[in-house]
Amino acid sequence: MSTTIQATTPLIDETAFSGRIFIDGEWVAAGGGEIASVAPATGETIATVGIASPADVARAAAGAAKAQKEWAATPHPARAAVLRRAAQLWEEHADEIMSWNVREVGAIPPLAGFALHVTAAECYEAASLPSAPLGSILASEEPRLSLAQQVPVGVVGVISPFNVPLILGIRAVAPALALGNAVLLKPDPRTIVTGGVSMVRIFEEAGLPAGLLQLVPGGADVGEAMVTDPNVDVIAFTGSTRAGRIVGELAGKHLKRVHLELGGNSAFIIREDADVDQAVNLATWGSYLHQGQICMTVGRHIVHESIFEEYVARLSAKADSMVVGDPAAGQVHLGPLIDEVQRDRVHTLVQDAVAQGADLRAGGDYESLFYRPTVLANTPQDAAAYHDEVFGPVASVVPYSTDDEAVELAARTEYGLALGIVSRDVMAALAMAQRIPSGIVHINDQTVNDEANAPFGGVGASGTGSRHGGAQANIDAFTETRWITLRREPGQYPL
Repeated sequence: MSTTIQATTPLIDETAFSGRIFIDGEWVAAGGGEIASVAPATGETIATVGIASPADVARAAAGAAKAQKEWAATPHPARAAVLRRAAQLWEEHADEIMSWNVREVGAIPPLAGFALHVTAAECYEAASLPSAPLGSILASEEPRLSLAQQVPVGVVGVISPFNVPLILGIRAVAPALALGNAVLLKPDPRTIVTGGVSMVRIFEEAGLPAGLLQLVPGGADVGEAMVTDPNVDVIAFTGSTRAGRIVGELAGKHLKRVHLELGGNSAFIIREDADVDQAVNLATWGSYLHQGQICMTVGRHIVHESIFEEYVARLSAKADSMVVGDPAAGQVHLGPLIDEVQRDRVHTLVQDAVAQGADLRAGGDYESLFYRPTVLANTPQDAAAYHDEVFGPVASVVPYSTDDEAVELAARTEYGLALGIVSRDVMAALAMAQRIPSGIVHINDQTVNDEANAPFGGVGASGTGSRHGGAQANIDAFTETRWITLRREPGQYPL
């Protein structure tokens, strides 16, 4: 975390945003009514938040389109200054925003702190984009100057999920704004304060002109209105593969570009030469951080048969030793799952796997929304807990005998987001990784990693090939390419 002095004046004032949404620089009445923001650890209502209607989306999109034109013409140092100031404000208000993240999202403080670090870093990285080269000179067979220019797309609709709402929102919001676009932000209704209110307040304080960041939280109807609105040019969606398919289909019907960062079921291969204690340390973080509610979470542990039983025993002992509880009340390893629907889904997957023959070595039970870290050994490959995205603290561990078998097991999935391999022979591990479709590979590390300057995204059912992070990926995501030619004199044609 930064050593920046913390702000003493609160950033988030519920009296200002209670039951409201943010359009054209003002907190206005929400057309979709209001809901309670509930702390999943306690069931306590911690805020009242507004829900947008489709009509609100249309108003917000029209305002954003109007404001964007002047913003795109703003000199690049001014746009960069807003992004730099936003980064500083994330650091200055870190304690306050972390508190909302812990209570509203159920994140343990180390994860909440990491989210703030990445969020600030995303803004610092984005601050370099306004002055980045945004084009190239092309060869031409005609006597003219031929250029390829990157220009802002216009209005970007950002749909972010509940699990890590700061990172998964800012990684689209910050670069889109930096490159001269306006943004409509639709955070998950369960985490509006962390993923929405804090973001518009930061940019408001940073000096972003009104209308460039509109807050329109809501459900599927609001998402559909955003995707179909003619003033919204690009959609950046992060969420489940199931929801992503719906968004992608709808965007396709409207011939609209969409960036989909979807689910995963990451494989974690432990080769026979690995140190078991080191591997278990990595696995614990990869499977149980944030209760497994991360798209890169390690779901499938593929362990060489010679160390399989030792690995399962040590991972199970570690799981049994972990403390589960309210992260706002004291130090815990795991907080709550987001709601009862998610808890019941996780528990059903575990129970079904056991019924199909998996050996339950740890966990498999819960109290309220607190699900114990779970270890399933020898999980059948046709069990949903093995091949689907669980989004809970569940580790399925299976043995393998040869590298070819490990590669086959790891690749036997529709997902292709992240992959981890632990081995003393890093070149052998890299050779294995080259045979497994995946957008992200970590050798001698677990799968839950994120850095603002690194391209992030998956293949297969984990995404459509677009990437968040890194200058070139962000420029590609949030600009259009325009071909321009210039002649000294008008051309002459034979007709």
